[in-house]
Parts: sequence; structure tokens; C-alpha cells
Amino acid sequence: MSETHAQMASATLRRPLQHAALGRDNLLSVVESLLSPFALIFSLWLVCWYVEGTLSAPYLILSVLVFALNFPGQARLQSTPRQLLIDIGLHWLWIFGLLMLTGYATGYIREYSWSALWTWAWAAPLTELMASMALRIVAPAVLRLQGPPQRALIVGMNAQGLDFAEKIKRSRYSRIELAGFVDSRGVERLRPESTQLVLGTLDGLAGLVQSRHIQRIYLSLPMASQPRILQILDALKDTTVSIYFVPDMFVTDLIQAHTDTVCGMTVISVCETPFTGFHGFVKRSSDILFASLILLLILPLLAAIAIAIKWNSPGPVIFRQRRYGLDGEEIVVYKFRSMTVTEDGGTIAQARKNDPRITRTGAFLRKTSLDELPQFINVLQGRMSIVGPRPHAVAHNELYRKLIKGYMVRHKVKPGITGWAQINGYRGETDTLEKMQGRVDFDLDYLRNWSLLLDVLIILKTVRLVLQDQKAY
Repeated sequence: MSETHAQMASATLRRPLQHAALGRDNLLSVVESLLSPFALIFSLWLVCWYVEGTLSAPYLILSVLVFALNFPGQARLQSTPRQLLIDIGLHWLWIFGLLMLTGYATGYIREYSWSALWTWAWAAPLTELMASMALRIVAPAVLRLQGPPQRALIVGMNAQGLDFAEKIKRSRYSRIELAGFVDSRGVERLRPESTQLVLGTLDGLAGLVQSRHIQRIYLSLPMASQPRILQILDALKDTTVSIYFVPDMFVTDLIQAHTDTVCGMTVISVCETPFTGFHGFVKRSSDILFASLILLLILPLLAAIAIAIKWNSPGPVIFRQRRYGLDGEEIVVYKFRSMTVTEDGGTIAQARKNDPRITRTGAFLRKTSLDELPQFINVLQGRMSIVGPRPHAVAHNELYRKLIKGYMVRHKVKPGITGWAQINGYRGETDTLEKMQGRVDFDLDYLRNWSLLLDVLIILKTVRLVLQDQKAY
């Protein structure tokens, strides 16, 4: 490593980095995606009420067009004030010109007041500029809402990795705390002034992730290191760490692969949750909405089931079992008790056909999946989603993570009440390694291909499945 690189490294990591880079998992990226379209629409409505005294149908139609042309909004938080002015001005000229041209071509422009249009022409960019400046003021508070910064490691202490670390340091809006570097050369082969920055070698990377609670890995390795990169990815499959490439590289078996920009530098995600940024907002909002509605509708049913359980056998109505949730963190999942025992220890026997532990009421509940209904409370708590990989008992997790490659990757998302695997034949007992492998394969397929439409499809198929499936007992 050159002296220049060592000096850059020392300057970069001498103090803790708690500056975040804007990326898809940053709440600011969600706000930015909505800022421009809503600022333009808000200014249009204000002008309409001021000039015409009402918000008529043509202006509502124009609002829809404005949203379609502007969503998602541009990322401008990292821009200088001069760049911000130029970007907003040029962008608005293009939008306003296109709308005027469309209005003339269709003749629909006659539906609008010229006074309102020309007032909006100067009010819109001014409103967007004010909104952008306001966002810069509240950005630190928005970042705090997301909790503490995410700890990260850069693999590869080369010029590229050092430049990336420097960009993270200079970022004003950060959720990354850079713990240090990992380098294949080892501490003994680096210059003395840089050894404090290297936490270890590639062989100990998985251990570092666990011991230092690392949440992100940025791979800054040359393309010639492909075999080594694949070994790293393989070693990290027993963790829930998010992995990114810096810069453009190619690997197979990607989970939500996408390019992203971190402090102005392009990185590539190779193992990431689909629920970041706007997608995360959509997923959580839909979970809260549907779980609330469903719980309101089934309250009488929940009461009836609780009475039946208490009438049929002694013991608690709700069975609380430990499961692994998002990022492999332990959570408590609720179910209606369906057995005479409430096992939650280190060894758990899966339910089998004609299992003597299952009560009469429990047999019906398990057959119809009604025992899962309390998990809608888990959804409202934020521990689970309506759709996602089914949570397994802690004891089962510890067993299968050692036997199935990529098993822990399914914990990049919250566990679900139902899932892609369940509607594809993997509902009920998984008494063989092959069955569990099949379930995990479908779970990972869900992570790769998630969409809101897929969630709706899974919910609809689940309803049909519980009425006719013979695999649950």
C-alpha cells in the first residue's frame, strides 16, 4: 500500500464515521422520491384555490399527470445550492413545457385559466426549492427516526476502498458507521501507520461480522478476485449481513441485486432485502392496513376460539413461542394453543399426523390454520408481515442453518403468516432435509422476485389452500 493510501486511510477512520450515505434503505430516499411531485401538486392546488376559489376536475387530472411525470423525485440532498437551483429550474422547464405541449395538442388547455397556469409556472419551482431546503433542515431528525447507524466493513484496502471510505466520511447524511477494513494481505504486510485500520483477514471475516455486529459488507476487490469473492459470499451465507460490490461486478445467485449510489459512488447489492426505501414503506403500510382490518373483522371469531380452547383442555389460550425474525433476531410469536404441551426448548418435535399431543379443538384449528390468527397482532407490532417466509422454531433454525446453504438469508425479511413456499406444497410438516431445502428455495425465490402483486396472489391462494389442503395437522 502506498504512503498516500495509508494517509488517506488514517484520515478517514481516525474518528467514528456516523454519516450515512443515501441509498434505498435510507428513509430520506423515500422522502426525496415524494418531495418533488408533492411540492408541484401542492403549489398547483394552492394556485387553483387562490385564482379560481375551488379545485375543479381538470386540475385534479393535471395533478395526476404531474405525479406520473415526477415520481420518483430526483435525489438532490448531496447537491450544492448552485446545482440545486439549476436542477430544479431545468427539470421544471421540461415538465411545464411538456404539459403545455400536451394541452395544446389535445385541446384540453382550454379547460384551464391562463392566470392560474402562469402563476403556477413561477410558484411551482419556488415551492420545490423551499421544500428541498426544508428537507435539508429536517434531514438529521429524519435520520434519527431510523435508529443508530449501521456498522460496515470494507473488504479490500485498495485505492478504490479508501476512496469509498473517504466519500462516506464526507457525506452529510449518513447511516453508516465504518468499523474498518478487512484485507487479504493481513496486518503484517501493510504499512505500520495503517495497521490500526485493518481488523483482520478474509479468513476471519465471518467471525468479525458476528463479533462486531457488522450489518453491511462492501466488497472492494478487483474482478480478477472472482474465486475469492465467491468464497466470501459462501462464507457469509450463514449471516444476515447485507453485501454490496464496489463497483460493477458479476456473480450468480443474487438476492435483490441492484445498483445503488452511496456518497456518489456506484455499488452493487448482491444480497439485500427487497423492502428498502419506497418498497419498505409500501410493504409496512399494507401490513398495517390489512392486519387492522382483518383483526376488526375476526374479533368475534377470536373470542369463540379462545372459549373453545379453555373448554377443551387446561392451559393458556395463547401459545408464545420463540422464533427468529428479521436479521436473525429472536422474537416471540403468538398462536392459539393447539396441543396439551407448550414446547419451546432446545429440542422440539414437529407435529405429525395423529399426534397425541394435539387436542380436539387444536386439530380443527391446525387443519384450518385458525391457530395462526393471533399472528396478525405480531404484524401490527412490526415483528412479522402478512406474507413472508414462515418462522421456524429456534431449535429448528439452529439445526438447519448448519445443513442448508443460504438458510439464514431468508431472515433478510420479516417472517410471514403465509408465504410463497406454503402455497407451493411446503405447508405443514417438513420431516426430511429435502423438504426443508425445498421450502428454503421457495423462500429465497420470494426474496428475489417480490412485488405487491405477488403478495396479493399469495394471500388469495392461501385462502383457497386452507379450505382444501391435507398437509396441515
